[in-house]
Amino acid sequence: MLLVSGGAAVAGMLVAGRASALPAVDMEMVLLAAQVDPPKDGTGTTSGAAAHVLEVERALQAKGLLAADAVDGHYGTSTIAAYAAWQRSLGYSGIDANGIPGATSLAKLGSGRFTVTRTVSAGSRTSTYGGKRVDGRTGDMLAAADAMLSWNLTLDQGSYSTSDPTSAGTHDGGGVVDVSVGSLSSTQRWETVRALRTVGFAAWLRTPSQGSWPYHIHAVAVSDPDLAKPAADQVHDYYFGKNGLANHAPDDTPSAYRAAFTWWEKYARS
Repeated sequence: MLLVSGGAAVAGMLVAGRASALPAVDMEMVLLAAQVDPPKDGTGTTSGAAAHVLEVERALQAKGLLAADAVDGHYGTSTIAAYAAWQRSLGYSGIDANGIPGATSLAKLGSGRFTVTRTVSAGSRTSTYGGKRVDGRTGDMLAAADAMLSWNLTLDQGSYSTSDPTSAGTHDGGGVVDVSVGSLSSTQRWETVRALRTVGFAAWLRTPSQGSWPYHIHAVAVSDPDLAKPAADQVHDYYFGKNGLANHAPDDTPSAYRAAFTWWEKYARS
């Protein structure tokens, strides 16, 4: 009996050892690459993300969804398409098959291949902020930014919305809001931009001279898993110091109101 018990214990230790030997995939880094990499010219990787993206790509290749020559640590359009196919194979559709990993699909992809660390969730899709629909993660971010200001954030438009054709599809998924600033002074508008950026939004002050809209702040929650493609592309622009508009011009935010690139989970840990 002692030998049997000892053998079972050793077998359990071996199984545990194999599990602990699996590589760890940092979901925060994979999400960052999934936003920053696709619009790039070429196949450059995102700092700190390549090793984690490689594990995801190897798993997609093993599923027959990604060609071997696309397993390169660059989360480009081929990887987006392959991951979207993986999501669809799990029965997902719409924004749930956007090619950006969600915690559940990533864990299933990694079964037996890698473990997932620093998971990110959009939270409830039926949350509201100031009467506008947002996901839970975005609501938490807005509350944190609101607390930094002596005036209240008021939203013109929330997320999961297709009602405004001037938004070019950025609001179709989660993580995107427009903040009303018509009643604010110029300084207050810029301070609002800075507060939103500080908690992890890619945020810009929009002006009537840029398009057919009133003054407002457009904000995209960096690394929200529910981002629509046009919104994810705006994170790419923000990462590289651009304005998130179709002309991809340099960000015109005054230096005093800029903030270091971050995302909600990283900010919350600081």
